[in-house]
Amino acid sequence: MSEEPGTLYFTGTAGAGKSTLVRAFAEWLKAAGHDSVIVNLDPGTETPEGEADIDIREWVRLSDVMEEYALGPNGGQVAAADLIALKIFEVKRALEEMRTDYVLVDTPGQVELFAFRESSRAIVDALSGERSAIASLFDPNLAKSPSGFVSLLMLSATVEFRFRLPTVNLLTKCDLLPPERVEELVAWAEEPGRLGDAVSGESALPDVQLSAEMYRAIETLAPLASLLPTSASERSGLEGLYRRLQQTFGSSEDAEFTPTPPPEPE
Repeated sequence: MSEEPGTLYFTGTAGAGKSTLVRAFAEWLKAAGHDSVIVNLDPGTETPEGEADIDIREWVRLSDVMEEYALGPNGGQVAAADLIALKIFEVKRALEEMRTDYVLVDTPGQVELFAFRESSRAIVDALSGERSAIASLFDPNLAKSPSGFVSLLMLSATVEFRFRLPTVNLLTKCDLLPPERVEELVAWAEEPGRLGDAVSGESALPDVQLSAEMYRAIETLAPLASLLPTSASERSGLEGLYRRLQQTFGSSEDAEFTPTPPPEPE
């Protein structure tokens, strides 16, 4: 390994499929001949122990924080986020002991905690190198409506602004939508006019004006990013994600290859 590993933070709303996509991409990378390390930063995840190579629950566990400080789930998440920042250099030391090509970071399910807590910026600063990026996941259940799509674009732009890292927008679980619907969502990301027309067409919704203003704000602040459809269950879009990373990192790796496909999920 001649250069520092590429670090990719997976963010998105609860239920967007972060953990599932992280594991699927790790399997794809392995089949393609690349090592990866999965880092779980969600202290409240219910995924089984051992699925992440480095698990923040070894240092901070949501249930323990709630019990120790007599907090409910929301307060516990806030306290846990700050405690993680205090332990992040232990996570970094564990990570430095592993030689790998890619670090895949599964962030907390509550994206607002990751996006808006100052402790999260300290965490990202500690773990990130020059080859770092964010994968912003678009849940198809939210993205399929124009107002929901604009909201996710705004959230993605906010995360990118907060952490100052290049961002790749991913439509997850694209197998749950008809192909023509997926094509429409991709067109919304690439053609602002089509998204604007779609937002304007939601005339029956009471928040149309707000959605339109949000859309115009994103259009003014930065060009709309493209949207890459992915499916963890069908292992689709993962090679496209890899190629986007090579473009983002400016890597000399050859992105043109056909990896050995991983085994079909049971």
